[in-house]
Amino acid sequence: MTARQNGASLAEQAYEFVKREIITMRLRPSEVLNEAELMTLTGIGRTPVHQALHRLVHEGMLTIMPRKGIMVRPVSLDDVLAIIDVRLINEGHCVELAARHAQAHDYEVMEALLERSKVCVAAHDVEGMMDIDREFHLAISAASRNPVLADILRGLHERSLRFWFISLSEPHHLEDVHEEHLELFRLLRERDADGARQSVQRHIEAFRATLFNRI
Repeated sequence: MTARQNGASLAEQAYEFVKREIITMRLRPSEVLNEAELMTLTGIGRTPVHQALHRLVHEGMLTIMPRKGIMVRPVSLDDVLAIIDVRLINEGHCVELAARHAQAHDYEVMEALLERSKVCVAAHDVEGMMDIDREFHLAISAASRNPVLADILRGLHERSLRFWFISLSEPHHLEDVHEEHLELFRLLRERDADGARQSVQRHIEAFRATLFNRI
């Protein structure tokens, strides 16, 4: 590995670490970050950490505050509503396509994720369930056989992760999400495109309602 490749790899490690800390609220909204502390936590040098932070600024997870430093972007209800509006339209269409085009392998992937989610529900593993929630929706996107739509939704899901973590932290919401995924999976296997669209829209609306109670 060249020095440049190693630097890029360290910057990626720092990026993934800080991003995860933000998503899981271990770095709190409006918290001002200390590069030296992050260097200690990650064991990574100043330049890769600095690069990682500015990448997260570009992605909208961090904000540069004049004379203060870099701050975790506050949770915004406006951001949530904008993301949900776009998800309602695009995921509704996505599940209709998936109901028509999904193949045996797609169902196997979804079923395996549902088995894993049962374990997360039993253990009340919010972080694990958040990851599975994302993977489940990505599996449906792949089953749509529309790579452009899948790319759009992948970006939306990335922007949704902190909100997913917040909503899944609500008591009983883990169980609700698992049941909603089971219903959606059943409708996809039955190739009920209209039913799947209505199901995913209810799922997203439930996410909206839960967030309203948390933000």
